[in-house]
Parts: sequence; structure tokens; C-alpha cells
Amino acid sequence: MKQIKYAVGIATILLGLSSCTDFLDVKPEGQGSATDYFKNDFQAKEAIEGAYSKIDEEDFYGRALFYEQAAGNDIVWGRNRSFNSLATLSYTGNESALTDVLDMISPTMARANWIVAQLLIKESETELSAVEKRSLGEAYFLRGFMHFLTAYRYGSDKQGVPFDKYEDFPEGLNPNIATQRATVMENFRLVIEDFQNAEKYLPRFETYDTENKGRPSKFSAVGFMSKVYAYWATFEPAKWSNVITEVNRLENEYGRGLAESFSDNFTSDFSKWWNKEYLYTLPSIATGDGGGPKFPGVILENKGWGKYNGWGYFKPTLDIYEEMLKDGEGNERLTRSILAYGQEFPYFGEPRKFYSTSDIETGFQINKFMEPFGHKDPIENGYVNPNGDAPTVRINFPILRFADCLLLRAEAYLMKGDGNAAARDINRLRTRAKVEPIAAPATAQDLYHERRVELAFEYTDHLYDLKRWHFQSGNAELKAIAAKELNARPRVRFYEDRSNPDSPFTTGYYQDYPNKETYKDHMIAFPWPTEDILKSNGKLKQNPGY
Repeated sequence: MKQIKYAVGIATILLGLSSCTDFLDVKPEGQGSATDYFKNDFQAKEAIEGAYSKIDEEDFYGRALFYEQAAGNDIVWGRNRSFNSLATLSYTGNESALTDVLDMISPTMARANWIVAQLLIKESETELSAVEKRSLGEAYFLRGFMHFLTAYRYGSDKQGVPFDKYEDFPEGLNPNIATQRATVMENFRLVIEDFQNAEKYLPRFETYDTENKGRPSKFSAVGFMSKVYAYWATFEPAKWSNVITEVNRLENEYGRGLAESFSDNFTSDFSKWWNKEYLYTLPSIATGDGGGPKFPGVILENKGWGKYNGWGYFKPTLDIYEEMLKDGEGNERLTRSILAYGQEFPYFGEPRKFYSTSDIETGFQINKFMEPFGHKDPIENGYVNPNGDAPTVRINFPILRFADCLLLRAEAYLMKGDGNAAARDINRLRTRAKVEPIAAPATAQDLYHERRVELAFEYTDHLYDLKRWHFQSGNAELKAIAAKELNARPRVRFYEDRSNPDSPFTTGYYQDYPNKETYKDHMIAFPWPTEDILKSNGKLKQNPGY
């Protein structure tokens, strides 16, 4: 299925676009032009497919983005790492887990930027074909996506992040270091413009054939706009109204809603991949070179109980387990998200009780992406990659789903003083999960709980939820909840006999994080890497407080 790995062929011209992946590379990211490259549909498709190439890599959605989440108390390291500073809020900006992500974003955004500029040049001279329009929409989408990922993680109301549009330069290339924007709100405005253009040029999802369903569509752009506006509202509360507007559009214009079950979002069953909840994913396949994120294998028990090369990273905390347990033992979101000692689950076609003998003990494993490992002979039958060094599985890996946007709308209602409307949105998810509805009006605690348990272990950025709630002043209860978790140390379980799934346990703090910095609001933005500051010759300013 080609649509689940459309970064298979990188065009020769795009391979030469980036001699350096530094975020602030001062050299133009290419020398091509619309007249010498974008001559036909094949070249347009080849160009955009090359722009996707970094997203699948291990140091992006494979694991690097997740290391910073340890400061949010939902996960701890499963194996010792050299950047515990990310978990203890004492980061320098030079941690490889941070710089690796910047090194993935840089060429992706630059290539998308170049494609936008070149196709706009061609559009000014002749009408674009349907494929070229779609490719232009994808380029706008990717540029907005990468810009957003950088902006909210490195920007604040004190200063923004570097960004220029290549179409603003005569040759469609920027020969200079990009302009550091005055505030992150300015970055968000530019991100919204890109997603608006993406919606304009991208096809509707229902027009895609089977081969192309993995590509972003109009509602993908609208979904991201709702998230950008929610993050923007941290600094300008008036933007909460925009969140409500965009999520309403997802429902009314694009027919988005919730999948029949929570588990339908994490299945290897192709027939359920494109359900109503789908907004944007990284479709993954089990091939030798690993199409899609490696995260499912990264979180699997190290060595996979002798059956597979699991890597053993990122284990759930007792804190997130207890938060999920508040909805009752055996509820779907708990059992589908976390494996606890003694919990039975299918593995390589046989029932198994969970226990862990590898590396750091926590008493739990992330279960959300484990379904493909449950099939009989999963490697031979195409569910799990035979290459354990690229441990992808057949899953539609979610980046943004409607549940996230629904909860952003609930938050918007709550911040605007309409707790009854917020409760309605929250209870749609609770009804699906078959847990007790909350009483109206919704409270900050209700919102916090629902976002945490519904979206756990996904790349929805729980840590940034805490950071933005701590920063905003519109809801004192939400700020207090965020402060408590940001300043807490994670708790785990310790088992007397790690080879026995029925072994007694004790609880305690995760010992690799002995000290945690007191959280301060300047930490809403990560510090820039020292190397980038030095290479900029004064054009990139370090974030305040670092």
C-alpha cells in the first residue's frame, strides 16, 4: 500500500538541498527552480515525497520527541540515558534529544518552503495540474506543521523563533539566516496562514484513492489550526473563540467525530484506519527499512521476552496509572494504554501475563501500540517488521485525532466560562469509553483528567499542556494543577520478584530523577542550542531566563 509509505523515493534534487541540517544554516537550501525542475506531475510528487523523509526517522517521532515528556510525570526512562536534565527541568538546550529534533525539522521545513516558492512561481505563469495543486497544499501543510512544532517549543511572548517565507525572496530561496520573530504570536499567525493555504489547495479526504489516503487533506489543516489557536490563546485569550470555530468546522464541514471505540485508533486492521476520528497520522508498515515511526518497538520490553528486539525505552509511571484507575478497574483506556504486572495480553499469537525483567523497573509498559505484536506469526504475516533494528509495526500512528480537538474545544468553553458546553464535549469521550459522565458544569480538574487519560503516550505533548496551563492566568485551578505536576517527582512500582507477574510490589520515587528544578514560566520555551547561538553571529537571541 503505497499511501502508507510515500517517502520511499527521494528526488535527486532534494537529496542535494541540504548540506547541513543545522536549524540556522545560512546557505540556501537548494539551487533548483520551477523552470528546471517542476516540469510534470511526477516531479511534483517526487519533490513532496522527499520532504517527508525525515519525519519517519528514529530521532524524530521514533523516540527523540518523547524524551522531553519525562518532565510531565507520565513516563520515565526504561533505560539509563545521559540527558536526565530533560526530566528534571534543568535542560541546557544542548541535549541530543532536543538538537536531533531541530536537525529533523530544519531540512523538512526548508524543503517544504522551497516547494511552496517554486510552485507559486509556476502558478504565476501557468495553471497548476491537480497533482501540483495537491503538492503545493502538502508543502504548505508541512511548512506550517514544522514551523508550529518549533514555535511553541522554543517561542514565547518574549520572543519568537526564526522563520522566513522563501516566496518573499526573488529566487524563491533565502540566502540569509531567517528572521527571528518578535513573539511566538507572530509565528502562530504565519503558521495559521500556511494551514489556511494548505486547506485551500489540499483535496478533500473522500476524493483520495486507496493509494493516497495517508496524505494530509483539508481537514488535517483545519485540525491543526484548532491546536495552533489553543496554544496562541495561552498569550491572547481572545483566540479561544477561534478554537471553537475550527472544531465546529471539523464536525459540520468535514464530518469529523469519534471512532466507534477508543481502540479503533490503534489497530492493525486497515478497515478501521480512516475512521471519523482520523485527522493526521503517520501510517506505518512492517518493512525491512521501517516505513513509519519506530515508537512501538522502542517501547516494547527490551528483547521482547526472547521473541523480538524490543528496545525497552519509556515506561509508564504509577502516577498516570492511578489517574487512569480513577475511571474504574478494567476500563478500556486503562487496559489499552498500559500493561500492568499480571495483566494478560496476546503476544505472537499466545496469551501472556505481563512482567518485566529488563533494565529499569517501573511495573508497567505502554500498551497503546502493541496490538500488531499480538497476531500469530506477526513477522511472517506482515504485522511486525522483521528488522528489529527498525521496529515498525502495521499501525496508523496518530499525530492529531479528533478527540484531541474535541478536548481543546472543551477547554475553550471552560476558559470562556461555559462549563456546561465543556462538560458536553468531555462526556462524549467518557461515553465512548463506557465510564461515568462528569456532572455539569465541567471543572479544570475534569479537563485535566480527560486530556491526560485519553491522550496518554501520544505525541499530543502533555508536557506543553502543563506549561501553557501554568502560564495562563484565566483559570487559577488549572494553573495550580499544572504547578503541582510540574514540580512533582514521578512514582513507580518496585517488584520483589521481577520474573513473577504475581509478585508483591512496593512503590516509591523514580530514583534516576533525584532532583527537579522548581518550574518557572520562562521554561515554557526550551533554550536554543549553544552552537546555533554562536553560529548566528548575534542574529539569534537566547530565550530569556537561560
